Amino acid sequence: MPRFSLYQEEYHPSPLQHTWLAFRQSHVAVIGLWILGFFATLVVFAPLIAPFDPVQQHTDTLLIPPAWEPNGSIEHLFGTDSVGRDVLSRLVYGCRMTLGISLILVLLAMLVGVAIGALAGMTRGVRSSVLNHLLDSLLAIPTLLIAIIIVAILGVGLVNSMWAISLALIPQFVHNTRDFVRNEMKKDYVTAARLDGANKVHLFFITILPNMVEMLVVQGTMALSIAILDISALGFLGLGAQAPSPELGTMLSEGLKIAYMSPSSIALPGSAIFVMVLSVNLVGDGLRSALRNRMRQ
Repeated sequence: MPRFSLYQEEYHPSPLQHTWLAFRQSHVAVIGLWILGFFATLVVFAPLIAPFDPVQQHTDTLLIPPAWEPNGSIEHLFGTDSVGRDVLSRLVYGCRMTLGISLILVLLAMLVGVAIGALAGMTRGVRSSVLNHLLDSLLAIPTLLIAIIIVAILGVGLVNSMWAISLALIPQFVHNTRDFVRNEMKKDYVTAARLDGANKVHLFFITILPNMVEMLVVQGTMALSIAILDISALGFLGLGAQAPSPELGTMLSEGLKIAYMSPSSIALPGSAIFVMVLSVNLVGDGLRSALRNRMRQ
């Protein structure tokens, strides 16, 4: 439907509006955004949504099947685990912990990575060469393996796994920021700013950083899916969050012990991890396509 204009002026959307209009054309990406918004709602309102305390044990209701099975109970919609804890409440808090911690880790890695990457991209000489070769060697190692090595040094636990994942994500932001800054430093608008007397701090924060927002958004969505998988994998291996913490990877590990008696104990947290990562990837792909279409036009 054409946009109504009282003065019959041609409508020119802002860059953000143009990106949103291009993003909406992908129905799959919009569905992913709605699903991601649902998980974000769980992160914010988990105490109001969860019917029970996630670590509260009900000794009189052990291994109750989900409500859709013949012996299920509507009081415990997704059933209970081997010690009587409500699975729905643990799933809600598990999504909150996994996604919330992943967001914090990505933001931390982005801040540190952008700072180091900008320094590497705007400097020359031996320091820049050493940093670049070190980053290239780190990027050849999977982030999960780096996180496992760091956890092996620091010790198991949720806090140590958070530090490990954030340190493993930093090289990716450094690499992308370094390449972006180097390319932008060769462009005319940066040269004009340098001729006007702008120092390196002014060049980065005023001239280059506004153009990096799109790249950081796309890179952030990719890093978020990696962080979700890594923190769940560390919890599953017993290197991250420890029981009875309601973390999805830890729940999946605990569910393996009773999988033959309660298949839903592994199906539900596994499905939550899958849908969460899928929604993040769909949003990331939609953003990449929208930004690419905007740049072409």
